[in-house]
Amino acid sequence: MKCIDLSGSWKCRIRDEYTQICLPGTLDENGIGFQDDPSNQWCRENIEKIGYWKQGDPIVTRLTRKHTFEGEAEISRTVDWDVPEGRRIFVETERSRHLRLYVNGKEATACFPVTLSAPSCFEVTGMVTGHDVFTFLSDNSYPGWPKDAIEYSSAASDETQTNWNGLLGYVRIRCEKPVFFSDLRIYPRNGTLDVCVSVDANRGWTGRIRVSSDALAGPASIEAGTEPGCREFWFHGLPVAPDARKWDLEEGFLYDLTVSADGLDARTESFGLREFGSGDGHLILNGRRIFLRSEANCAVFPETGHEPMDMETWTDVLKRYRSYGVNCMRFHSHCPPQAAFDAADRLGMLMQPELSHWDPSDAFGSEESRRYYRDELMRILQHLANHPSFVMLTLGNELQAGPGGHACMDSLLDLARRYDGTRLYANGSNTHYGQRGTDPHSGFFTAAQYRGLDLRAANNGMKGWLNEEYPNACRDYEDTVAAIRRETDQPVFSFEVGQYEILPDPEEIGQYRGVTIPGNLVHIREKAGEQGEGPEWRRMTEATGESSLLCYRAEVEAALRTGGYSGISLLGLQDFPGQGTALVGMMDAHLNPKPGLFAGPERFAAFFRDVLPLVLLERYTYTAGETLSARVRIANYGKKDLCGKTYWELSGKDFLQRGVLEETKASAGYLSGLGLIRCVLHGIRRSVKLMLTVSYCGQKNEYPVWVYPDSRLVCPEGILECRAFDEQAREALRNGGTVYLSPDSTEEAIPNSVQAQFSPDFWSVCTFPHQSGCMGQLIDKDHPLFRDFPTDDHNDWQWWPMSRQRAMILPEKIDAVIAEMDSYAFLRPMAKLFECRCGNGKLLVSSLGLQSLQSYPEARALLRSVYSYLISDEFSPQLRLSEEWIDTIFKTGG
Repeated sequence: MKCIDLSGSWKCRIRDEYTQICLPGTLDENGIGFQDDPSNQWCRENIEKIGYWKQGDPIVTRLTRKHTFEGEAEISRTVDWDVPEGRRIFVETERSRHLRLYVNGKEATACFPVTLSAPSCFEVTGMVTGHDVFTFLSDNSYPGWPKDAIEYSSAASDETQTNWNGLLGYVRIRCEKPVFFSDLRIYPRNGTLDVCVSVDANRGWTGRIRVSSDALAGPASIEAGTEPGCREFWFHGLPVAPDARKWDLEEGFLYDLTVSADGLDARTESFGLREFGSGDGHLILNGRRIFLRSEANCAVFPETGHEPMDMETWTDVLKRYRSYGVNCMRFHSHCPPQAAFDAADRLGMLMQPELSHWDPSDAFGSEESRRYYRDELMRILQHLANHPSFVMLTLGNELQAGPGGHACMDSLLDLARRYDGTRLYANGSNTHYGQRGTDPHSGFFTAAQYRGLDLRAANNGMKGWLNEEYPNACRDYEDTVAAIRRETDQPVFSFEVGQYEILPDPEEIGQYRGVTIPGNLVHIREKAGEQGEGPEWRRMTEATGESSLLCYRAEVEAALRTGGYSGISLLGLQDFPGQGTALVGMMDAHLNPKPGLFAGPERFAAFFRDVLPLVLLERYTYTAGETLSARVRIANYGKKDLCGKTYWELSGKDFLQRGVLEETKASAGYLSGLGLIRCVLHGIRRSVKLMLTVSYCGQKNEYPVWVYPDSRLVCPEGILECRAFDEQAREALRNGGTVYLSPDSTEEAIPNSVQAQFSPDFWSVCTFPHQSGCMGQLIDKDHPLFRDFPTDDHNDWQWWPMSRQRAMILPEKIDAVIAEMDSYAFLRPMAKLFECRCGNGKLLVSSLGLQSLQSYPEARALLRSVYSYLISDEFSPQLRLSEEWIDTIFKTGG
């Protein structure tokens, strides 16, 4: 085989205008195209409804492309070259859109169906002269293909990698002998190899085909013959060498296998020895259960507007994810280029591509859809056959289909299994949003819920147990799995877990130097500056980041506590710059960790790992004198059994207790019990935050525990505690009194307020405008009010009852004791606790509704701190506010 590189300068014509384009590359990268269209925005009716965008504004819901073009681009070049005599000639490119090729004005025939997810190849034997005009017609309006489903997907969405046009990867002429090995696919099966050799001949041929590899017990050969055309020859059950090494997680060991025959050019492919499948309701790799720690990659590469085409860059990308604990990449509604799989093979990382398919209404409903996605499926399976990292595939993201569409899904899954049974397939990720339950033709089930039962902690509208159930470290999904088991024994793992928004870092804007403009981030920065958030912004970013990290940990540990689970799939560790600007990552869109301690990879990997001790705390807050009793378990999804004693310690200011649990074995691939911790919380006279640390076989985990002394609460003399800003309160302030204004935390009592929740906002309010947009509390942790109520400056579990109360919308921003942070879409000045001078008196205003939360020890402790502060000399607010200012919060229409 000989290749002639065609990279370089080509002529490009769009709309009868000619310019030069450098290949490989896109029109965007070459500065070809037109101004981006602000009417092309995600959920435009939503952003208009909430007042975030109006006609004439720039694009605010995603990145703005500097150049955009949709339609047919004619890309041509005249090539003078020496046509080798007696050779077959092919023109091929690694990645394209809808593509046709003309040679000297005549259309060439594609060797395979052209798709987005595999190389395109055209045979031009007999069409070339040595002075040839090659003309590609590249069309990103996808004529004859399911355009809407493709452009909704991550393969071509302007929300992520952009609907680019051009040619990527190699662009070349390939010269072959008249008879050549056109394909070599290697399938490990139960200690043997099946090898498929494809011979492409333009004349009759006979010969002996030989295969050899260090992975085999010995070489093998067969007599073969073919008429003109392409024919497959199979070697079945070739014994693997007894000492051959397996490919595994974090062990990217590869072998080469070579096929040869007299008179033909030999062909060599790399592969890995691994067995992947399912058993007893779990994913199985090399005979043991594994637990997926998966991340949804949505093809966000803002500098180029497309995915990298080289292994070096992909190695860096995958290493960044792995530093956070990821062992599997799910490619949301797209399939990355081969370089991504090359990198994953060598790193020992699992890969789950999907078809370029996101149709939430009528998946596979048209003949063009059925035809295209069948072609794309088969090209992926053929092109990526030898990559051990490629272990699972689904037919798309959040598909919904009618009876005809489901019949097509069933047919495609059967086809995939017949073609390649070494991988697992499913009809989609979160198909029908889990409401239809499992699919009998699929090999696994991944969804956000199952027939209304939770498979993750939070959903849009702030629904889910994280915001609705009192916090504990016992919650799991065993009930949901039990319901699923009545229907199927497929492996189960969750879908797009997380989506907790973090306020952006304005400094990220300077990173954008490529094909996109971060107009959405600039809009947020300008909006924040207008409302006076600038100096506080970094603190707010870190507070929302810490809250997000806390919620992610709750999600991960709940999944690990579920023995019937096979994994958890996140969305996501990287910001999603589209769909309203969903800044949910620990990393920004450029895959750099965000500033702040919360975003360090070691923080996330501390709980996102294969072996983790778990303490099943029934709650995080206690009253002094109670007994803390909790079971300890170990999620061991490492490669070996463990055996040892469990050591625990509960420590904090003026408190220390330790213990040792008896020696226990923890089998690899299982959730095992380690024993019971019992600790009497005696001798605690002041509120304290303790840390419970457990250690087993070198694996550690730790949990915060808050302990509060119990005492009778009575409002102190000289303090007027009231539920409304009524005449009694006003008169007391006019007369120099001290007022604690604590209305019930209801819309009726506080008309100018919004409902808050524990977690940050879900995904983005531009996508889900029915959410309030609250991002969590920003707490002045050094304020004297908290001297006997240990706290950080962000939400933690001891704040859960109070964090779910309403936040007051203020006339203007003030320095509050507890502020409520708001989504970038609104940036309203909000608070839950603030102090001021009003009239001649002093006023503390709370929307926490502590008087209604006295069943919680943390709420009793906080109210005790409030009372203590109100009668102390330190209650001396400097801010002066008028009665009219206070009225705007509590009067209807204020």
